Amino acid sequence: MARPQIEFVQSQRLPWRAEPVAAIRPGADARTLSVDPDTGACSLTVRYPAGWQGAADQILDADEEVLVIDGALTVGDRTLGYLGYAHWPAGYRRPALAAPEGAVVVTFFSQAPQAVTAPAAPAVDPARLVAGLDSFQMPYTGNFHPEFPPGAGRKILYQDPATGDQSWILGTLGLRWGERAECHPVVEEMYLLAGEVHGNCGVMRPGAYFWRPPHIAHGPYGSLTGNVYFFRTKGGPLSTEYQDAAQPFRWWPETDQILPEAMADYAGDAAAATRPW
Repeated sequence: MARPQIEFVQSQRLPWRAEPVAAIRPGADARTLSVDPDTGACSLTVRYPAGWQGAADQILDADEEVLVIDGALTVGDRTLGYLGYAHWPAGYRRPALAAPEGAVVVTFFSQAPQAVTAPAAPAVDPARLVAGLDSFQMPYTGNFHPEFPPGAGRKILYQDPATGDQSWILGTLGLRWGERAECHPVVEEMYLLAGEVHGNCGVMRPGAYFWRPPHIAHGPYGSLTGNVYFFRTKGGPLSTEYQDAAQPFRWWPETDQILPEAMADYAGDAAAATRPW
């Protein structure tokens, strides 16, 4: 059974719990944004307290993808500060992880993560490894679709050489909106880092998250402030079909979130949210 549609949840409303990171990151806790019931693949916000230190040279049996949204992580002699990004493939012998001043990190695992003593795969493909990068230093690309409303740019952080799955930061200008809906043949996943987004399911604030299965029409969207998003695809690179929207774009639409039954208690907005966690 695939992950259900989540569109959208304000992550601030979700509880912090030791699972599912207790075994691999003891002392940290997490908010579960979404999880695959079959494989345990999951999207989380992980919180590391000040002074936290992890095991040296840990190897996981799952891909791990991280984006720091508060504080900083040290990975061996490398520091991932605000919007520091990494993609560590399954079997990668990662240097010691620590959070001297504490950190909050959006984290994605390709299956339920377990520590292993040796890589399950013969070798890690270096093309799948991003040991660490500073998103601020990554260049913006221009308009990436001829029908995409102007006033936005993408910072490509990762593209899987085998599947084409992509991860990127999208930045948009204020006072910008679209008039058409979009549809993608791949999963689209998003965590809102800054600004606000007006769309067909309500107004998203920093910390908003969605998981959207393929072939679901959505939008149009707009923003008064401009915004910064973190996006991922699963199932291939992003491609878009534009179509007439079911209803015209509206500022300040009523919230009409789409949540699985297990998340129903966490519906609602975060009108006072100014930080993304």
